Amino acid sequence: MNFEPQKTENLRVESVTRLTTPLALKEALPLSATAEKTVMDGRAAIRAVLDRSDPRLLVITGPCSIHDPEAALDYARRLAALSKEVAEHYLIVMRVYFEKPRTTIGWKGFINDPHLDDSYDMQHGLKAARQLMLDILDLGLPIATEFLDPIIPQYTADLVSWAAIGARTIESQTHREMTSGLSMPVGLKNATDGSVQRAIDAILSSQSPHSFLGIDQDGRSSIVKTTGNPDTHLVLRGGGGKTNYHADEVAAAAEKLRAAGLPDVMMVDCSHANSGKVPARQADVWNDLLEQRKQPGCPVIGAMLESFIEEGNQPISDNLKYGLSITDACIDWTTTATLLRSVME
Repeated sequence: MNFEPQKTENLRVESVTRLTTPLALKEALPLSATAEKTVMDGRAAIRAVLDRSDPRLLVITGPCSIHDPEAALDYARRLAALSKEVAEHYLIVMRVYFEKPRTTIGWKGFINDPHLDDSYDMQHGLKAARQLMLDILDLGLPIATEFLDPIIPQYTADLVSWAAIGARTIESQTHREMTSGLSMPVGLKNATDGSVQRAIDAILSSQSPHSFLGIDQDGRSSIVKTTGNPDTHLVLRGGGGKTNYHADEVAAAAEKLRAAGLPDVMMVDCSHANSGKVPARQADVWNDLLEQRKQPGCPVIGAMLESFIEEGNQPISDNLKYGLSITDACIDWTTTATLLRSVME
């Protein structure tokens, strides 16, 4: 009786394509002295805000997602100039998000599909993303991003001063482990249903040492051991059809942080559920936060804005409007500049 071995793996895998290694990409696109200083100074300044030795408000602002490097760099040049103007009041960090978590399906971000055509040219996506980040850093503007795929930080984390773990992934053990080894401060958002406790659990986990599977700079499978990340903190973004940026909600979150033995500091995302994804409402959240910060001991040390050159958003098409988001709707540049200058009036 003849026996034919049965294939038992990769039954639904169409292809496997090798990528350049993290080390090779960094050698091709290295940090300049200016960029390295921007990263390190940005991280130190953010830590100072978190421990309240710097009284300024940390502001993470930029497009919901990057899809056009030219428009993103245009925005960055404007923001770099404005950040110097308002530096007495705000620590400005640009939101440079290349990965998009999806509730069901949809465009997964610039690194995954940089040509917006389902060609998934990730080799180009990684290279173009790193080049854009270097260009922004050379302007003296620190970078914030969300880490979704646990491999991508090996290619880009050396360029990041602040990172986010999103509402959909804070319960993921993989993301908690990854956060424990990241070299920059990391904000963890409350869950999509609004649960703050799940984010607090994630913070506690991320501050602890972990051992897990990952890759090294040569792209080889490795055991990664971490020391834990002490600079993890809460980000309130609303959820479950409700906001959570008002003073009583902030106070309740602060109490939960203290009960867990954590510092009672947090950021507030002015977009997402806190604005009902209506761009104009981001200004309402922003103004409310500024009022709260007039009170001694206010727990709010940072705010996030989804902002681009033009207001709103657009579907992916062959005729995209310049400077307009293809994911969540954003406030425009004029509104952004007005909000950031308002405290100076």
